[in-house]
Amino acid sequence: MPRKYFSQRIGKNPNPEGLPLTDVIELFQRIYGQLDVDGYFDEAFGFYCVDADHIPGYVRDVELEILLTIRKKQIWPIRDYAADYSEDDLFDVIEFLYQHVSKPVDGTMHNYNQCGMHWETFSKKEGQLVFIEKINSLLAHYCKPFEISPDGEILTKPEAGFEKIFEADIPSADEKIINRMESAILRFRRHGSTIDDRRQSVRDLADVLEYLRPEVKNLLTKADEKDLFNIANNFGIRHYNDQQKTSYDTALWLSWMFYFYLATLHVLLRKIGHDKKAATQ
Repeated sequence: MPRKYFSQRIGKNPNPEGLPLTDVIELFQRIYGQLDVDGYFDEAFGFYCVDADHIPGYVRDVELEILLTIRKKQIWPIRDYAADYSEDDLFDVIEFLYQHVSKPVDGTMHNYNQCGMHWETFSKKEGQLVFIEKINSLLAHYCKPFEISPDGEILTKPEAGFEKIFEADIPSADEKIINRMESAILRFRRHGSTIDDRRQSVRDLADVLEYLRPEVKNLLTKADEKDLFNIANNFGIRHYNDQQKTSYDTALWLSWMFYFYLATLHVLLRKIGHDKKAATQ
């Protein structure tokens, strides 16, 4: 988290909950501008030379590439359109830039008329790491909780206290479990995820529990096991009938169900793995 300075600590800062979208976009333009000047997009988008004019990169027409990938017009150049970006536009462009950023490593200096460096060798991996660091520093100031993942996707931040559970490896060697849980987590955290997306995420986690049910029976009392599955089976998650309980704040309770099942799965999987290891010794 960014350090809190005097006005923030005493409650007199004009933006106590973070900066609005317009300010974040303005800061984004400046961050992009710095990276561009430093050569982080030369490999992809090319650069200007006083002798040869524009030297293209591997993306010869950036506007066309954006239209083909993001499917939007009036996005590029950033300096011309960023002021009118919506939140979706900003995040689309950030994810697009992640795909094309690369750190300049080596090149030759063109001294004529102070032209500058002509970079020839780049590191995509190092460039993406720098980009992620700068973008997450920016998003930490946004009034909404977002971050860019190591894979370059904008996700909602975890609820406070649950950060570690997303950083931890899923404690299982079963690819079916790992894939289903990873898919559920990604669907839940994606920017713009709907109520149906989140309900499906909870359903997927409940399905993993069902898959583990024979082993869960040995770890929990019959009453605890019944309570564990009661949430998914009787609150409009896995079944749809007139017996379902649905008169609750859906967004709030889906979030609670998701974290409840995710944490429960981590505990049960670790316990199952521990018991299996002990049985072989």
